[in-house]
Order: sequence, then C-alpha cells, then structure tokens
Amino acid sequence: MLQAVATLVTPDTILRWHRELIARKWTYATEVWTVRGLVTYYTVFVIEPESRRVQVAGSTRHPDEAFVVQAMRHLTAGVEHLLRPGRVLICDRDPKWSRAVVAFLEREGVRIMRTPVRAPNCNAYAERFVRSIKEECLNRVILLGERHVQRTMAEFMAHDHAERNHQGLGNELIQPLKRTNAAGSVRRRQRMGGMLNYYYRAA
Repeated sequence: MLQAVATLVTPDTILRWHRELIARKWTYATEVWTVRGLVTYYTVFVIEPESRRVQVAGSTRHPDEAFVVQAMRHLTAGVEHLLRPGRVLICDRDPKWSRAVVAFLEREGVRIMRTPVRAPNCNAYAERFVRSIKEECLNRVILLGERHVQRTMAEFMAHDHAERNHQGLGNELIQPLKRTNAAGSVRRRQRMGGMLNYYYRAA
C-alpha cells in the first residue's frame, strides 16, 4: 500500500530556502536639534537577514519620491551593495514607494514584495535593528545637526558590524576580526565617549 506524504510549505520555509536573496527595507525617524529648532530626519536602510549586514542609504528631512529613488540608486551601485540583480526587497506599504521607485528597482533587477498592513513581524529583522540603534545609541544622544546624525550613525554601524555580538548569528560578529591571543590581557575599545564598548584580547 502506497502512502502519500504531504509537506506543508509555510512562508517561513520559503524564506529559509531563499534568505540569501532577500533584503529588507525600513525607515526610521530621528529628532534633531538645529538652528531652526527641533526637526525630524528620516533614515532609509536595508538589512540582509542572512548576514544581518545593514546598509544605510541616507537621511533627509524631506523623504519625497526623489530622495527614495536616489537612496535606491545608492543601494544598487557597486558589487558590494545589498540590492543586486535577482534579489527580493521586502518593504512596507508606504506611499513613497511610487511607480517611479518600483520602476527603477525593476530595471535594476530587484523584485519588490510588500508586507501586509500593520504587520511589523513580517519585517522583524529591520524592526529589531531600529530598536537596537535607538535604545543603544540615538535615544542617549542629543543630536545637533545633520553632520552629527551621520557621524553618530556611522559610529554605531561600525560597532554593530565589527564589535557587537548577534544572538541570531550564534553570538558571533557580522564581520569577525582577526583571532587574538587567548592568553592576552583584556582591553576595551570605546566609541562615542564610552557609550559603545568592545572588549577583546590583546595580540
């Protein structure tokens, strides 16, 4: 007697099969003090679930269609960028994803997949990154102008990629450094005046 075996293919299974082809886009807002008072800057970034690598596309006070197209152009330029031909970009249903933005990405060979309405868990990797950068960095700093925003984010990105252990990667670093002497003395590398710390063995 033959028995048929059925396998339930869930969305999670599909993502596991193709996660090296997937990138997730997100935007977060940051309040910044300027000579004109308190203003909001919007930052666009893309995260790769497979490696947890994040690439910031830029920040602006006016996140219009032209800015989004320019940000996508930045993310598709060069061989090291996260949005390469054949990849799938998971994004929300923000109206800034206009026909011009979609058309640009399609010309670059990137397919867009939109998340359901009010479903943050569908973009959990990006949500977790936003929580990390805000709780560990941005919420602890009084940001003074656009250059201060860019410098602060650059410091956190360097820390996140090369100095911060990630549970989703087995507590490993995204960009592991050279192995050090296991018997060497423990040293501390500080960023942002000691707000971000990395402990390592001296060579």
